[in-house]
Amino acid sequence: MKVLVTGATGYIGGRLIPKLLDAGHSVRVLVRDPTRIGQRSWIKRVSVMCGDLLQPAGLSQVFAGIDAAYYLVHSMEAGPDFAEHDRRAAQNFATAASRVKHTIYLGGLVPDTNHVSEHLASRVEVGEILRKHLPVTELRAGPIIGSGSASFELMRYLIDRLPVVLSPRWLNHMIQPIAVRDVLSYLCAVLDREPLGVLEVGTDRLSFKRMMLEIAETNKLKRWFLPSPLPTPKQAAYAAGMITPLPRHLATPLVMGVVHPVLADTDRVTELFPGIKPIPYERAIALAMGKVHRSEVETSWSGALGEGPTFRLSDWEGILQEERSMFIPAPLESVFHSFVSVGGDRGWPAWNWAWQLRGALDKLVGGPGLRRGRRHPVEVLPGETIDFWRVEAVTAPRLLRLRAEMRVPGKAWLQWATFPEAGGTRLVQKALFAPRGTFGALYWYALYPFHKPIFSQMIEAIAADSIRHAANGPDQGTPGT
Repeated sequence: MKVLVTGATGYIGGRLIPKLLDAGHSVRVLVRDPTRIGQRSWIKRVSVMCGDLLQPAGLSQVFAGIDAAYYLVHSMEAGPDFAEHDRRAAQNFATAASRVKHTIYLGGLVPDTNHVSEHLASRVEVGEILRKHLPVTELRAGPIIGSGSASFELMRYLIDRLPVVLSPRWLNHMIQPIAVRDVLSYLCAVLDREPLGVLEVGTDRLSFKRMMLEIAETNKLKRWFLPSPLPTPKQAAYAAGMITPLPRHLATPLVMGVVHPVLADTDRVTELFPGIKPIPYERAIALAMGKVHRSEVETSWSGALGEGPTFRLSDWEGILQEERSMFIPAPLESVFHSFVSVGGDRGWPAWNWAWQLRGALDKLVGGPGLRRGRRHPVEVLPGETIDFWRVEAVTAPRLLRLRAEMRVPGKAWLQWATFPEAGGTRLVQKALFAPRGTFGALYWYALYPFHKPIFSQMIEAIAADSIRHAANGPDQGTPGT
């Protein structure tokens, strides 16, 4: 079939596309920024169209000749107006896809209560809008478990960092998760059927507390759960945003989603697809942890493209810059390896304690902090995260440009570029800042006494690590340490 996939930069979309291609389908992807998928392994096998579901102009041509379309987008990054963004995107999609024979939407399981969270209510509304105007199969899933998934990352970091967990009664509510591989199997399987309406999918029924204990047991960690009336769901979401890599606006819907029992009626999907047998939760956790330990995470929740604009070099006027340049007697590839592997578990090349402090302060004011880490220790793709940075551009072995997502009064970038020079490489390191008003400029100059030694020692540490790498191969330690 000719298939359109929206949400190609997201966790599910990035994994679904290669499966559709391997099944022989012709795949078209709709993205706001094509550079975000420019280095995906499947990029040369798909056709790419640039567009935004919030901007209806030109969307109709995106759907021309399409047999089926996947709706895998959400607006959780859009802030308080996320529900309105979701609503508009769904309406624009429905209008543009009026001639598409089959739309497949991945939504969420709905608890049997009148008190549904705002985020889940928005997902339900999107399904209603699509079903009202289009022939739709809506798959409703509970927490999706897989390496890099938001639900899995939330739980594994809570277990890793909390030896004692306060356990209110709502942690004992029954939930029905599902492995990401099974979600992908269903998403592919329904493509060969007529639109089926709403289908609920899931595997074992167990409590959120049991789900976390299973992760602890898989990692051979001893954890204690103390019965307590606290924390409330809102307090738990706030704490999760501080403790885990997930920011509060993403931790909140995940926590609120387990406040009530969330169970699936899987009789119909089992009858329709008897060949798909969802793996047990225990097996899903073991597979996810194995991928994490082997640095084989295919996609991550943090790689999804948010609603914020992507800033370009051509936009920069009146930019405050701090530039350093150094000749390094090492090849381009070794220098690139040294700066492209910064952050995450490896840490930062200089003053790592100061980066950790900056990350902690960022978390306190609602920013992402350093806990998002990175998907892979060396490999990065446009749109992915490195701690509180977003990869805006990467071209091996010449360039890495990071855009700050920490809370700052302006726009900030950190960039490394390499240039061949006789006998080695010229490395140019730039810190750039577009201040917002007077306070933004004061912020930059107030921090300059700290930036000067940090960035000077950073380029020196990268140079030293590049020389070691060229002589001895990859170094597992922190550059410069």
